[in-house]
Amino acid sequence: MNAVTIILLALLIAIFVRARLLSFRAQSPLDYAGTGPVFSLKEHLNGEILSEGLIYGPNGKMSNSFVARMIGEWAGNSGTLSESFAYSNGKQMNRKWYLTLGTGNTFTAKADDIVGEGQGTISGATVKLTYSIILPQDAGGHTLDVTDWMYLTEHGVIMNRSEMRKYGIKVAELVATMRPAPKSKPIHMNGANRYDAVSERKPLQ
Repeated sequence: MNAVTIILLALLIAIFVRARLLSFRAQSPLDYAGTGPVFSLKEHLNGEILSEGLIYGPNGKMSNSFVARMIGEWAGNSGTLSESFAYSNGKQMNRKWYLTLGTGNTFTAKADDIVGEGQGTISGATVKLTYSIILPQDAGGHTLDVTDWMYLTEHGVIMNRSEMRKYGIKVAELVATMRPAPKSKPIHMNGANRYDAVSERKPLQ
């Protein structure tokens, strides 16, 4: 074995170790056992949710952004999460997750654009979900392997980070926030239902 072969072998080993032990994929649900606040799918993926996120390409540059409205609904251990996305490039997309709580801290997830079932684990303040997604035809129609992590913060905001890979090579990354959608305030129109904006501003006698 010559010096060049040894160097190449060492580089390959270093790359493998970094990918497995020093990267996003290296984290495990066990790393977050006992952390808080405790993530509850029924509680924190329920009701109206506002999500805002960025999508990065393989070169690390932001390629797209989005705003999504989500609605989570639960009946027993089965739930749905309806998502409506509006992307910065003008595209819109609607999709729906079907979630089922399993034994212990596990759950499964299905959607029309994923292959089979996604496998999820809840651990402390985190949720890990792995699945294979089929991209729309206008996005290439490729099937990507996704590792999706959600981290619950103390104030109820969920930080979401996902990696998408093809043949083990990272091709995209998503970073997003998810939080309860703000309640819309009623709009008062002057004169409607005897509402008078001028009178409302007058000091009480």
